[in-house]
Amino acid sequence: MQGHATNEHVFISLDGDAGHLGGLSLAVAGRRSSTRRRELSTGPRRTVGVGQMEVEIASAADTTIVVVNPGWGDAMQANKAGLLEVADIFVINKADRPGVRETRRDLDQMLELGGAHEWRPPILETVATDGTGVAELWDAVVNHRSFLESGQLEDRRRTRMRVELDKVLSAMVRSRVGALAHGDAYEAQIDSLLAGTTDPYRAATALLEEA
Repeated sequence: MQGHATNEHVFISLDGDAGHLGGLSLAVAGRRSSTRRRELSTGPRRTVGVGQMEVEIASAADTTIVVVNPGWGDAMQANKAGLLEVADIFVINKADRPGVRETRRDLDQMLELGGAHEWRPPILETVATDGTGVAELWDAVVNHRSFLESGQLEDRRRTRMRVELDKVLSAMVRSRVGALAHGDAYEAQIDSLLAGTTDPYRAATALLEEA
């Protein structure tokens, strides 16, 4: 990444998740709009993890690459984490280490159990330290893009825009609610609730109307 830091055609943004479940910061939507305005056509994005909740990347990218290492453990853990549902491409990195064959077997078995789909995620092997398999990985990304452009790309992006707008809208509403949950008007509604002269729904409506 450092080698591209001064390239005017490369935009690098380091965004923490800021405690947001899903593996992606809420700032991602804004970053993507920024890169579109700069006419940058391709944007790799790395998530903070691939646990049970960190699969939000699937709704934020055209192509989702799931990277695992040899000896990654119980294959069912990946199934529980939803990786089968989000992966467009599987990569076994550190493929110069023992356990690659077993990891590939686990992935193949899970894909078989997942049933038939129009696109079957390829399983590739890479060694990041020396670049082995990187060219093949890029070819797989290009092939998946061609598959999407045959009819699914626009639908996937429209779904993504809905998800992004809903997330930002929800965050703004939560912020507004947080601002309402303080002050004299709020405490007055608490007093009314304690006195039994109102209920939570009427109290909330009154606060929203006063805002």
